[in-house]
Parts: sequence; C-alpha cells; structure tokens
Amino acid sequence: MAEALHPAATHHLPMFITAPGDTDVLMVTMAWILLLATLGFGLLFLRLHTLPERIAHKSKKLQFEIVAVLGLLSLFTHEHIFWVIGLILALMDIPDFGGMLGRIAGSVESIAGVKPPDQPIAISHDKAAGDGHGGSRSATPVARVGS
Repeated sequence: MAEALHPAATHHLPMFITAPGDTDVLMVTMAWILLLATLGFGLLFLRLHTLPERIAHKSKKLQFEIVAVLGLLSLFTHEHIFWVIGLILALMDIPDFGGMLGRIAGSVESIAGVKPPDQPIAISHDKAAGDGHGGSRSATPVARVGS
C-alpha cells in the first residue's frame, strides 16, 4: 500500500524528512552528537579546571593543599581569580625556610652552650610529655652581661 503524496507536495523531499511512523534518524543522530559533545566539553572543562592541582601534585609542591582548596573555591564560586592564583602557586617554587631556620636554631644553641639533640623527634616527645623544659635546658647558669 504505497501512500500517495499530496499533490501540493514536492516530489524531491530531503532525506531527513521521514514518513509518519518511521524513526527520525536525524533526531536520533543529533541526540547522540549532543550527548557526546556535552560529555566531551564537561571532561575538557574538568581537566582544564584541575590543571593547577595536577601540576602541583606532579612536582610534589609544599603548597599542594592550598592549590587544591583554591581550585574547589573556583569551581563552586565561579570566581576565576581563585583558579589563576592556584595556577600561579602551582608553578611557583616556595623556598625552603625550614632548612635555613634549622641552621639558625643550631647556631643559637651552640652560642648558648646547649648540646644539640641527636634526634629532633625526641624533643617534641619530651615537650609533649610535659617536663616543662623541653629537655634542652643547660645545667650551668648563664651569666648576664652588663649586670
């Protein structure tokens, strides 16, 4: 039973025009393209959004947690400045002040005549035990200059 076309209809219909009751191939194809494009854009956005965190994690930066928090703030508040600050922190090397401060502390201990501890971890446990002096007080009193 071939359906006859309406006399006013053109005989050269485009391929995406379907007969009543048939599957609309163009709509199904476009639905798949839209779904894949949305997923692709979302993945690209999230990969770009986590770029500072991945850079800081890969180079084992000290400020990794700060960069991660700035990334989350940027994601939830839509403030791009947090992402930019996180990217700058991820690319920047913060100098190691701990080593320099440890050398200063060792020099001050040697000037004061205090024997530096063999195991720095033991001092923190002594202080936590609460002996009050931290286990590093000198037995000999130090004379004051100018008194």
